Amino acid sequence: MLLEPHLSYYNLGKMSLSKFVLNTIPRPLLIRISYIIRPFVALGLRGKKHTDPIDGKTYRKFLSYGYGTTRPNVLAPGTLSLERHRLLWLYLQRETDFFEKPRKVLHVAPEQAFLKRFRALKHLDYTTTDLESPLADIKADLTNLPFAENIYDMVICNHVLEHIQEDKKAMSEIFRVLKPGGIAILQVPYEAKREKTFSDNSITDRNERARIFGQYDHVRIYGMDYFDTLASIGFQVKKEDYTSKLTKEEIEKYRLPDGEIIPIAIKPKA
Repeated sequence: MLLEPHLSYYNLGKMSLSKFVLNTIPRPLLIRISYIIRPFVALGLRGKKHTDPIDGKTYRKFLSYGYGTTRPNVLAPGTLSLERHRLLWLYLQRETDFFEKPRKVLHVAPEQAFLKRFRALKHLDYTTTDLESPLADIKADLTNLPFAENIYDMVICNHVLEHIQEDKKAMSEIFRVLKPGGIAILQVPYEAKREKTFSDNSITDRNERARIFGQYDHVRIYGMDYFDTLASIGFQVKKEDYTSKLTKEEIEKYRLPDGEIIPIAIKPKA
């Protein structure tokens, strides 16, 4: 899993071009290009209607984004954050001591919205890892992490597991490297009305994967049994419906995914 390219702003009105860019240009190249382009786009969208809580900047609108179905007004041009990134930021900022307490953190496939900001937090012992990203500290396979067991206070691994064939093995590796009492934040795209996760490893064609799983590099659609799967690995699972604690005005102001659950997976203390 690579960092998300977030280059739908190449096309502010023509969705077909946006999809073409996301689905055909190699992600490492998209990552590099995005750093050059985003300041100019952010300048052109200045306004007061929506706020990105990650950098505090305001815009008249956010950008559209999507590999398949394009979602309007979701991509903040300054940080390249999507709905889920802003939701997680607000949760960490308002409900935890993440920005205050020293801890050892492993961040898998670090999102551009978070990378530099988390690295700048001097109280964190912060390591990033990814199999292919040009920006990660350590190149590693999530199903075979090169770290000792019981060493991390927190693992952040968002929208990665849906890309991995052996997702349970990856979950087990995250569990292994966490300290007892450690926390993993494991966001995935899921369908709230789907009871059982669907996967079919025989589907390898890019177009078929995009049609069935929603994105060409996804290998499954998670259902609500995802949380049971995490529990089967050994985690204590908390379903954090954080938007239920926010007002409708805040949800619209920050453009958050109303009702989306943040999976908080805790490794039990011995």
